[in-house]
Parts: sequence; C-alpha cells; structure tokens
Amino acid sequence: MTRQRETPDRTVSLVLGSGGARGLAHIGVIRELEARGYAIRAIAGSSMGALVGGIHALGELQAYADWVEGLSQADVFRLLDWSLSGGGMIRGDRLIRKLKDLLGESDIEDLPISYTAVAVDIDRGREVWMTDGSLFDAIRASIAIPAIFAPHRYRGRTLVDGGLLNPVPVAPTLRTLTDLTIVVDVNGPASGDSVRENEDKDDDAGMLRRMLGYVESLGMNGAQEAEGLALSEVLMCSLETMQSALTRHHLAVFRPDLVVSIPKNTCMFHEFHRAGPVIQLGRDTAHSRLNELEEHGRSGTPY
Repeated sequence: MTRQRETPDRTVSLVLGSGGARGLAHIGVIRELEARGYAIRAIAGSSMGALVGGIHALGELQAYADWVEGLSQADVFRLLDWSLSGGGMIRGDRLIRKLKDLLGESDIEDLPISYTAVAVDIDRGREVWMTDGSLFDAIRASIAIPAIFAPHRYRGRTLVDGGLLNPVPVAPTLRTLTDLTIVVDVNGPASGDSVRENEDKDDDAGMLRRMLGYVESLGMNGAQEAEGLALSEVLMCSLETMQSALTRHHLAVFRPDLVVSIPKNTCMFHEFHRAGPVIQLGRDTAHSRLNELEEHGRSGTPY
C-alpha cells in the first residue's frame, strides 16, 4: 500500500510565505499535498503567498500555473506599468487586470477555502488580515513591496506587502481546526544549488533588472549605485534579511507541524520567467519533507 493511501484526507492549514518569484514554489507544494490526498482547509499568505494561496482558493491554480510557466522575461516586462510617482516604481494595475481577465474575480467570503491575505497598514504601523471583500484587492495590497510596487489604497487604508511584518502568517489559520499546520518559507537558508541560469545566454537577459536600475536612476539625481547593485536589489536584500529574522521568531512561537523551506538564492524576486524550475523545486522539496513527516510523525521544531 502506498503512503498516499495511508494518509487520505488529512486536513491542512497552509501558510504561504512572502518572497517574490520564489513564491512560485508554493504551486509545487500545493500540487504535492493534493497528490498525496491532503485536504487544504485554510490558507493564509503574505505577498506572493497571498497571491498563490488566493488563486488556489479560487480554484484556478492550474490556469495560473499554465500561464506563468509560459512567460518569457519580455512577457514579464510587458506586464509592468512603470511609474515615477505614487510610492513605487510599478503601479501594479496592469498585472491585476490581467489576472482578473485570466482567472475571474470573487469575494473572499465566497471562496470554498478559508483564506486570509496579510498586508501592512503603513499609516498605523500594524498588520491587517483581509478575510472579506474583493480577492484581488486583497492580493494587490499584500504584494505591494515597498518602493517597488505602489501601495494599495483600500477601505481608507494605505496598504503594503504583508511580509514587512509577518512573512509567514500562521496566526490567521488558527481559527480553523485541522490536523496539520504546514508553513512554506521561501526565504530559507541559501543553498549551493539554484534554478538560475547564466543570464548572458539569453537575448533578453537582465532586461527587467536593467529597467529597474534605469527607473531608479531617474530619481537618484545621478547618485551612484552601491557596489554595482541597483537600489531595488539593496532594498530586497535588506527586506529578506529582516524577514528571515521575523520568520525564525514566528516559527519558534507557533511551532507548525512542518516547514517546507525554499532557499532564498533560488532566484531573484523578479525572475518569474523561471516559473517551471521553481515550481518543480517546491514540489520536490515538499515531497522530501512530507516523507519525513509521514515516517516520523509530528516534526517538532521546524529547524
């Protein structure tokens, strides 16, 4: 008898962390859970975790995966609406319109899975749990990486990326009684392996990185970049360092049953054209971690 048949319909609260394009690994984790017969009853996510989790709750994850796996770097570039004002280099409206056209829209309270998107109210300095209203308004708020995506004004609040305060939002899932709490952390310790290729081999290599640097330079009055790094890269490295510390704290407090950790050097935050390998990495890592969980029972400490 296979392991899948031994653990049918075990219910899961799934926590999906922030991390830009690395969050595509969440798709692979969800695929592995479903292939083994686990039933996802609750999802909470920050940033890319909110996007993937919300689309899964909507029932359109396969459509989204098919679309994102077909994107080239040039396609990603065309989805971005550049801006020199509004609090971010990218407005984000074009991307959200594309997702609505591709997947449809729903209110969160109508979803078949309990779902929470986490954002941060920058005026009040506290996290916000979005559990009703427009799904894509909640997603748009949660993915608003400071200085990269413009903040999202919603219900009288100015909202930004939930990972700023809570990169792995376990607490919202505690309202739902399930057998297991599983966290997917896509800002895990660096690994010697990476899905990144040599960008110099691609005709459009580094296009988005160069454009980010160009847009930044327009507002820098000729100031030089630090050690050849674009401002966006410095910002993202700083955010990832902060989020790693916050993640360790949250996992120590809530002690989930399983942590699926994706290395932070898997890909850069903007490399959505690497969707296929990142999704597969998520599934392979989940496969290994679930084997350990099923063989040894509750995992204890996540690290």
